[in-house]
Amino acid sequence: MTLVLGFNDYLAPAQQLAQALAMPFKQVESHQFPDGETKVTLPSVLSKQLILCQTLNQPDHKLIELILVAQTAREQGVEHITLVAPYLCYMRQDIAFHAGEAVSQRIIGKLLSDYFDAVLTIDPHLHRIHHLSQAIPNCQTLTLHATPAMSAFIRQHVENPVIIGPDEESMQWVKAIVRADQWHYTIASKQRFGDKDVAVTLEDINLAKRDVIIVDDIASTGRTLEQTVKQLVKQEPNSISIMVTHAFFVDDAIERLNTLGVNNIWSSDSVLHNTNAFSVIEILAQAIKSSPQLSR
Repeated sequence: MTLVLGFNDYLAPAQQLAQALAMPFKQVESHQFPDGETKVTLPSVLSKQLILCQTLNQPDHKLIELILVAQTAREQGVEHITLVAPYLCYMRQDIAFHAGEAVSQRIIGKLLSDYFDAVLTIDPHLHRIHHLSQAIPNCQTLTLHATPAMSAFIRQHVENPVIIGPDEESMQWVKAIVRADQWHYTIASKQRFGDKDVAVTLEDINLAKRDVIIVDDIASTGRTLEQTVKQLVKQEPNSISIMVTHAFFVDDAIERLNTLGVNNIWSSDSVLHNTNAFSVIEILAQAIKSSPQLSR
């Protein structure tokens, strides 16, 4: 039977995945030496097929750890290794914008394909490519979406919301969320001038006394969300909520959004964060169950 391996810094979701799959679970032991190097220890007995569950925020240390685990597993006779990475790192830099820049998506994608037979993720941050297999070659890839879990959560907690996409890229998630329930929605337009400098324009729509939910795939600095909220508060909605797949909210992003009048901030457990409100693990489990090669 396939064995699920988890890591200390993403332990509960990995255990949840194993339970949903009715597969045995074991934890990788990790020790960091004073000089920063890492030693990993795998269970002494492994199955021929492994699933490693590790999300890849704060990725540099985790990537090294994954390589050490995958190579050691191969040396112990493991034949097939699947990486379940609810958040997948280094996907945004898909071209060199200036001379000398590393195209990290291509480099990390090749690295993952060298060590894993399959990679599953949720809402990867892709721009100029349409399929994850273009970033991770010679490897079975599966891109899943948090939108079913988002829709279910909204249905349980908000009656007749208006869904807002903060930019054109968010349109795919917004449309997927509103499709079954036919909620009203609108998509803002965004201009980016730098990592922390954006401008958002919202079309003319009456949001007075409505419960508004801004939906996006990732929240990092929160600047796009902040500018969207500033446009929304002018219309005096009943409430403003934010819902994202991957929650980073670096620096004082949460404080800034709350100060502007945001009532709720909800995120998935693809990245562990104090805003986690719904889980994507069942979505991953169902995808694995549906793939005979992964669920043996």
